[in-house]
Parts: sequence; C-alpha cells; structure tokens
Amino acid sequence: MSSAIELHPLPNLSAEPSFNSTAPKDATSAAPVLVQQPRLSQHVFRERVQLFALYWCLFLAGWNDGSAGPLIPRIQKVYHVGFAVVSLIFVFACVGFIGGAMINVPLTDRLGFGKMIAFGSICQIIAYAMQAPAPPFPVFVLSFVINGVGIAIQDAQANGYVASLKHSPEIKMGLLHGAYGAGALVSPIVATQFSQLRHWSFHYLASLGVAISNALVLAFVFRFKSQDGEAHTVEACTIAHDVSKECLATVGEAAGETSTSEHSTFRQILSTKTVHLLAFFILVYVGVEVTIGGWIVTYIIDVRGGGPSSGYVSAGFFGGKKSLLRSRAIGERRVLYLYSILAIALELVVWLVPSLIGDAVAVAIVGMLLGPIYPITMNYAGRVLPRWLLTGSIGWIAGFGQAGSAVFPFITGAIASKTGIKALQPLLISMMSFMIVLWALVPGTPRRVD
Repeated sequence: MSSAIELHPLPNLSAEPSFNSTAPKDATSAAPVLVQQPRLSQHVFRERVQLFALYWCLFLAGWNDGSAGPLIPRIQKVYHVGFAVVSLIFVFACVGFIGGAMINVPLTDRLGFGKMIAFGSICQIIAYAMQAPAPPFPVFVLSFVINGVGIAIQDAQANGYVASLKHSPEIKMGLLHGAYGAGALVSPIVATQFSQLRHWSFHYLASLGVAISNALVLAFVFRFKSQDGEAHTVEACTIAHDVSKECLATVGEAAGETSTSEHSTFRQILSTKTVHLLAFFILVYVGVEVTIGGWIVTYIIDVRGGGPSSGYVSAGFFGGKKSLLRSRAIGERRVLYLYSILAIALELVVWLVPSLIGDAVAVAIVGMLLGPIYPITMNYAGRVLPRWLLTGSIGWIAGFGQAGSAVFPFITGAIASKTGIKALQPLLISMMSFMIVLWALVPGTPRRVD
C-alpha cells in the first residue's frame, strides 16, 4: 500500500513591508530583534522620565537662543564693536551647528544615542565656562563654536528620539518644543536683568548651572545607552547584545526597521530629497525666530525709542512660542501656510506702525504663530521618511536647521551695519516668504507606511 504526500511551498517569512519613499529602494528590512509588546505601567513611567530629561535639554536650548537679544547691546558697549563685528557670534555659532550636524549621524552609528547626547551636554558646559568671565572678544566668540556643536547634537538626538516613539509622538513633540519655548521665555527676563549690571557676563554662570544639571540628568536617565541598538550590527544584537537594555526597549517600544543597504546611513540620508527640503525649510524657520529674538530688542531701542526694559519684548516673542495652536481642523500643510501669512501681516504692522506697545503685542502674536511650525514639521517628517532613516534624518534636519540661528542673524547684523537696524522687518518678511516657497516644494502626501 502506498500513499502520496503532497508538498506545498512554505510561506515567505522574509516578506517585508513595502515603502514608497524617496529613500534608496535597497535599504529596507524588518528588524528581527524585538516584537512590540503591550506597554506596562513601568514602561509609561520610564518614558515620562526620559521625556522630562529631553524637555529639560530643549529648555536649555531655548534658554541659550533667548539670551542673545537682551545681551547684544551690552556686548557691543563692553567690547566696543558694531553690528557687523558683534554678529560674529552668530557666524561662529553657525560653524558649530553645521559641524555638530555633520558629525552627529556617523558618530551616532558608532557611539549610540546616550553617549552622543551626553557629549553634546558637556560641550555646552565648556562653552558657558568660557563665556562667564567675559574673556577677550576672540575667545568669547570662539566659545560659540563649542556651544553650537553641543546644541546641534542634543537638538538632533532629542528630536530624533521623540519622533521614533510610536505612542502619541505628535503630542510629545509639541511638548518638547513647548519646553524650548519655556526656556526662551525665561532667559530674556534673566538676561535683561544681567545686562544692566556691572558683571553682565554672570548671566552665563546661570547658564552654566542649567547646563550642568542638564548633563547630570541626561547621564542619569539614559546611562549612555543607545536608542534601539543603533550602535551595533543586527548580528551583534541577535547574538551577543542585550537589546532589552536599550533606551526605547525600556519604555516598551519595539525596534523599527533596519537597513540592509551596503551604503552607510549618512549616505542614504544625503540621497533622500525630502530630507534636504525639510532641512532647508527648518534652516529658514529657525533663522526667522532667532533673528526676531536676537535683534528685536535692538530694533525697539533704536527705531521705537524703547528703554533698557525693551528686553522683555524678546521674552514676549518667545513666550508666544509656547502656544501650541491646534492644526488638525484644517490640516498640517494648510495651517503652515496660514500661520506664515498671518506672521508676515503682523511683521508689516511692526514695520509700518510706529507704536511701541503695538509692536510688542504684534511680536508676541508672531511668536504664537511660529511656535507650532517646528513640531508640525518634525511630525510630518516622521510620517514621510522611512523608519530606518528616521532618527538620522531628523537629526540632520534639526542639526542643519540650527545653522539658521546663526546665518540669518549674521546677515541681518551685516546689513544693519550699513543701513541701520530698520532693515530688520523687510528682511524678516523676505525670509518668511521664502519659507512658504520651501514648504510648497515639500512632498504633499506622506509616503511611509508602518
């Protein structure tokens, strides 16, 4: 008696999800390391602790950016320099921002998230320690290179980490940049007081204290661990490396897709068109906000006849940025056009209406309108870009974008040295208009499917 055995083909267990993105097509694979498990209460608690650490990190970034405006008039007086020379602090900061953005992706692949964000925090400690004794001007501006490297790395790591979360990343991204706005709100108030004192540079001692606390918190919370095993190969993760101890795993987040491309992560990012469009958009956006925060005090004093307390106008602008206006009702793409157009209209008011109080109110409302743009852009990137490139891409976007906080304020200072600070408003309107053009070039439909 004989029997026949019918054979059926095995299912294809290596099938991968399909991604229609602008990233290289040979770069996808499913990570075999972790499977998404239900989150426990301890996961939620650990995530909140991690988010607090990142919020404090962005608070310091906002503190740093909000300090410049009230201190620039005093720096000019102490060092006897004009608009063009004092703007060198923005040039040197730009060098630091671009340098930080360039080294962030390749070093993160080698060292991992925890070590990189700790390195960035140490850079800021060194920079503020150099600035506090009011050293000679060349040393003073050199410290902004070190500070720029530190901020670019921390900003990139924090944004990339939050964007990688799978549970309500939009809300958490909004809170992250709300923390930035809080720091930028508080620091002009403090800096305005120090700018009127003999030891004006002691403001940087306060900054040093915040930076030290930031470094300690980051080291304690993340313990120099990588994000989801990005500093290790897949083989090492599956054989020897305990991925359950990585940062995302401790909050119940499974590792995302990984790349099987023979090209480096950095090369894949540089070959993705959407990344560059978003990076240039953020470059201009950050340039607009820091130009307003950095030069509006000088504008109010010189053009509108404001007194020493004009530094509070900068605080009003950054205070407005804490507002998280709703955008879901009309959609993220349309709401960015709306906010930008309204901000341009208000800058026209500041330019053409000679009212000190009216200008201060208009600047605060501009802050409200600009505030949500950054988190909206990062959330949008999180849906458009492939997950295996997400952290590195957002890191590049954030780090490269920080260069805008140096490039455009410097350009403004250079032009102001020739034509006067009254050129500030037409420059801002031009930058905002260019920002709208860049946003129109960004692909309109999210392409990533998780």
